Amino acid sequence: MAELAPHELRVLVAVAETGGFSAAAARLGLTQSAVSHSVRGSEAKVGAVLFERGRTGASPTPAGERAVGLARRILRLYEVLGAEVRGAGRDTGEAVGGVLRIAAFRSAALHLLPPALERLTARHPGIRPEVRVVRELGAGAAGEVAAGRADLGIATLNAAAPAARDGGAAGLLTGVLREEKYALVHPAGHPDPKALPLLDWDENCGSYTRDWWRAQDWIPRATVKAEDDAMVLTMVGRGLGMAILPELSLREATAAVDITGLGPSGPVRHVGYVTTPESASTLAVRALIRELRSEKG
Repeated sequence: MAELAPHELRVLVAVAETGGFSAAAARLGLTQSAVSHSVRGSEAKVGAVLFERGRTGASPTPAGERAVGLARRILRLYEVLGAEVRGAGRDTGEAVGGVLRIAAFRSAALHLLPPALERLTARHPGIRPEVRVVRELGAGAAGEVAAGRADLGIATLNAAAPAARDGGAAGLLTGVLREEKYALVHPAGHPDPKALPLLDWDENCGSYTRDWWRAQDWIPRATVKAEDDAMVLTMVGRGLGMAILPELSLREATAAVDITGLGPSGPVRHVGYVTTPESASTLAVRALIRELRSEKG
C-alpha cells in the first residue's frame, strides 16, 4: 500500500475538524479542488472511503475516524521529533521541552495533576503542559488520546484488567496510578442517611460500580442527577440526599457532610494513565508518568 505523505495527513485532519472540504481548504490555504483531490488520493491509497460527502459538508466514516486519529498521532511525532533528538542522551531539564498535551477528568485534573505538574516543570522548565478537562463519558480521556488530541490521559480504567496492558483496537497503553474506594457521603449528623434519596452524576463510573449498587437493597434509584461530582457533594451538604462517591471526589468535602465507609466488599475504581505506544517513548510523557507514579495519597 502506498504511504500517505504528511501533507495528506494534514488534509484529512483539517477536513474532519472543519466538517467540509471548503473549510479545510481555507484553513490550509489550498483550493477546494486540491483538498478534494488529496482526500480521493488518500482513500485510494488506503482502500477505504474516509468521508461521507453531503450538501452540508463531510463527516468521517468509521474508517475515517480511525485514519484521522492515526494521522494526528503521526503528525504529533513530527512535532516532537526535534525535542526528542536534542534531548537524547542528555539529563538536563532543558533537554526536555515543548508542549505536553494532557486530558483528564475533573477531579483528577484538580487533585492528581497539579502536584505532578509542579514537580515536572521544576525539573524540566522547557515543558509547557496544556490540560483539557473532559467528561469521563463514552470514550472520555482515553478517547482523546486515541484520537491524537492528547499525549496522555488520566482516566478510569477497567477494573477487570487494571494492570498496564495493550488497549485493544486503539492500541493504547495504560497503567494504574491509584485504587480508590467509594464511600457513602451524607448530610452531617443525619440520623438515618440510608433513608435519604440518592444523588448521582453521569460520570459516576463503571459497570462494576453499577453492579455493586444493584446488589444493595438499601440503595434507591437516583432521583437527582447533577452535572458533576462537585455539584453532588454540594447538594448533599445542603441536605438534599446521600451519594456514593470515590476518594478523589471526597477531597472537596466540607464539615457539612459525613463520610461512611462501605466495608471491604465496597466498590473500587482504578485511576490510571492512558497513552499511545509512540507517546510512551517520548521524554516528556515518560517524565510525567514518573511524577504521577510518585504521587502519594
